Amino acid sequence: SFSSSSFSFLFSSRSSFSLVTRSSSFVFLWLLLEKLDLPKARELLSIIDHFVRRSIWIIGGDGWAYDIDYGGIDQVLSTGSDVNILVMDTEVYSNTGGQASKSTPIGAVAKFASGGKMTAKKDLALQAIAYGNVYVARIALGASPQQALQAFREAEAYNGPSLIIAYSPCIAHGINLENGLEQQELAVKSGYWPLYRYNPTLRGMGKNPFVLDSLRPTIPLKDYAYNEIRYSSLRLTNLEQADKLMTFAQKVVNQKWALYEEMATRDEHEFLPDMRITRKI
Repeated sequence: SFSSSSFSFLFSSRSSFSLVTRSSSFVFLWLLLEKLDLPKARELLSIIDHFVRRSIWIIGGDGWAYDIDYGGIDQVLSTGSDVNILVMDTEVYSNTGGQASKSTPIGAVAKFASGGKMTAKKDLALQAIAYGNVYVARIALGASPQQALQAFREAEAYNGPSLIIAYSPCIAHGINLENGLEQQELAVKSGYWPLYRYNPTLRGMGKNPFVLDSLRPTIPLKDYAYNEIRYSSLRLTNLEQADKLMTFAQKVVNQKWALYEEMATRDEHEFLPDMRITRKI
């Protein structure tokens, strides 16, 4: 006999089965139903595709995520739906000519910021963490491929919205992209791009949901930034302004790092509770 409860267990997106095992179970069920000449078997066969969990990923750049469709991103994260979002953060409008976005960092030169951007980079990750039930990660493949892979696995397994922000080198940065991975590593070493994961599931286990994966900064910000023309070009046109902005940018890095380090030492009860509603797919 067939029952919806048995099938929902077999193909639940959060059961103990691995994806491979669930795929094998799906094929077995499909072959079984094909052989059975029963009305109910044919009914189940007509909807069998709905027993397979669908992995939904939304992928875009920072201009889309931080600016022109931030309202849409915020809406998706607020629903609690099992949707994954990957932001390829180039910190500039890469596809439309290199205009500054809200992701562009202090001191970087871009279109509409020819004298160096005067305001701090928007912290999209912390805004998402504020919901309490969103899985959030910042990754940089060149600095830690292991941490990046772990973040993708956790986001995929998480029964709720997830947001991964990936450091993405761009030609507009003014670097040889062959050295993109090395520049990512410098971004992490300077503390400009700390690696971390916020997993609400950990709070339910009595653990701190915020995990800081990178070490304390070991180099000043300028050792990373001045490898890129988007920063160094301002020194050629306005050295005084460049120095002021770099000093301010270093203070922002220091303050942000202190905040992340403090978050990593909090008790789990100092974070918002995980209010997800369990969804069966």
